[in-house]
Amino acid sequence: MRRTMLSLAAIPAGALLLAGCAQPAESDGEEVGLGAGPVQERLSIVTGGTAGVYYPIGGALSTIIGDHVEGQTGSVEATGASVENIRLLGSGEGHIGIVQGDAADQAAQGSADFEGDPVQTYSLAVLYPNVFHAVTLDSIAQARGFECFGDVAGNRYSVGDVGSGNEATTNQVFESLEIALTEIEIDQLGYAETASALQNNQLDAGSWVVGEGHAGITELGTTDDISIIPLCDDERSAVVNGYGGYTEHVIAGGTYPGVDEDVETIAVWNALVVSGEFNEQQAYDITSAMFENIDQVLNVYAPGEEYLVPETIVNSPVPVHPGAVRFYEEQGVEIPGDLLP
Repeated sequence: MRRTMLSLAAIPAGALLLAGCAQPAESDGEEVGLGAGPVQERLSIVTGGTAGVYYPIGGALSTIIGDHVEGQTGSVEATGASVENIRLLGSGEGHIGIVQGDAADQAAQGSADFEGDPVQTYSLAVLYPNVFHAVTLDSIAQARGFECFGDVAGNRYSVGDVGSGNEATTNQVFESLEIALTEIEIDQLGYAETASALQNNQLDAGSWVVGEGHAGITELGTTDDISIIPLCDDERSAVVNGYGGYTEHVIAGGTYPGVDEDVETIAVWNALVVSGEFNEQQAYDITSAMFENIDQVLNVYAPGEEYLVPETIVNSPVPVHPGAVRFYEEQGVEIPGDLLP
């Protein structure tokens, strides 16, 4: 599939909108207040592709809910990731979603993929930073002269699966660097498809906007010599000073097979989010259960250990759900005023 235009990520969220539409959700003609929805006994946890990090984290959360939250069960759903997840929460087809912060911010503002159709979500937790990996094979990098990310102009590039946060972030990087769509042959491929296309000479590079140590990149690096294209100094500055709440990040040498030098890039935080009407007590119980059993999450994503602590909530891209606020206050974590619901 081809994309015909690039999206501009939103400025920081202003007005709070309830999930699903620009107006508060209604039940039998009555408005449902923030945190006032019914308890959902069977929770749909929307994540991402099975080869990514979201899916196993969702599976761990599902197990925690089933084992430690009385009367509730969770089922993990494979999806196209952030953008689709937010839409599923907005429609009520999903209950808990793992999303990238830039996509959540765009949804709240009704911009980019959510233009004219805003969806306000609320955080239960902030998980870990998603790191922008521009991956290619070493042979391609040498042949194409990929020294800085901007060098991908004029080449075949996969921005990520349709409707994913991967796609949204990549498009924002292109926008911030003023790289026109007409300069690149864009493909919209998932992680596994991107790896296969690189190996079959159908692609020159592609984005993985994922947690460090991603299994798909590691697997590709064990069968092929890979290269991660850095964002050079001026490129990182342009992206970080633009929209989307990105930060500078360094992928340490040795993180992936054959990539021995540090790679300078950018990152965006991931969050566990729900709709505004998600039941307040249920939000408290799930947030509490997750942190009380955080080792189960670390068992499926060990690199998250330094981030998966209550204090990380201050990096939330959207307001914190009132049920979760109560949990963090009990932990002695002060929620910034602009993140209070």
